[in-house]
Amino acid sequence: MSVIENSTLAIVGAGSVGTATAYAAMIRGSARHVRLYDIDAARVEAEVLDLAHGSQFTGASDIDGGADLKHVEGADVVVITAGAKQHPGQTRLDLAGTNVDILRSMLPKLLERAPDAVFLLVTNPCDVLTVAAQQITGLPSSRVFSSGTVLDTARLRWKLAQRAGVAQSSVHAHIVGEHGDTEFPLWSAASIGVTPLLEWEREGLRVFDAEELETLSDEVRNAAYKVIAGKGATNYAIGLSAARIVEAVLSDEHAILPVSSVLDGFLDISGVALSIPTVVSASGVQPVTTTPFAENEAQALRESARALAKVQSSLGI
Repeated sequence: MSVIENSTLAIVGAGSVGTATAYAAMIRGSARHVRLYDIDAARVEAEVLDLAHGSQFTGASDIDGGADLKHVEGADVVVITAGAKQHPGQTRLDLAGTNVDILRSMLPKLLERAPDAVFLLVTNPCDVLTVAAQQITGLPSSRVFSSGTVLDTARLRWKLAQRAGVAQSSVHAHIVGEHGDTEFPLWSAASIGVTPLLEWEREGLRVFDAEELETLSDEVRNAAYKVIAGKGATNYAIGLSAARIVEAVLSDEHAILPVSSVLDGFLDISGVALSIPTVVSASGVQPVTTTPFAENEAQALRESARALAKVQSSLGI
């Protein structure tokens, strides 16, 4: 990986997700400079100090931050993790109103400080917030997007790899749609190596059938709820996911990741942000509109869009 020289990553929010993102970005060397901003001065200064104490052992040049917006100044990528926390029993969509209001207050100030940045939203519900953020900033949809189903896809590949007995990197499968309760796997294009998923064998026996895949899909869809119930938040995996997306931007990788951006006519869907395989580079994101969807999958994506559009309408976005 070759990160752009003197690249700066600014992370907004020093909660569990923001600090996990900063930690992952430092360990992975995702950016030359990592900055952490939060309105809670005591919390963010303590987190920065803790991270700085270990910076000798990381790939980042330095870590800094505080409660002053100067720490966002000139950032190449701004990752937004600030917002109301999802509690046990809450869906991601339950957080929509509160977090849209936070964006309306915060984004103009961030854009003023980092006018050329690519903005990555991790706060939930990330799809609804992506639409709101684009409207608030007036930026093209290529520069305002969310982590979408990158983590959900990683969860799926982990499960498939365990069952198939192969490395996760050899599993080619995506979760698409909403990052939430209407997400679904793009089974029609899923494979292990070049072998279609349903044809994969282990010790001469087929590993997967339709019932098994439906069970795996449900487990992935509900994985976050299980983690939240047990420890109060998901943070490590989403932090790593966000760092991976940042790398694709700062290294101008043109990597294909299922991030969420506002669609414009894909499968007749417009004005709603959904995750589909997307090219991620220094200029931002570009959905791969040639991605094949089976008819039932196209219908599921439209249903996902309708669910989000209903929430957006209730919020006036």
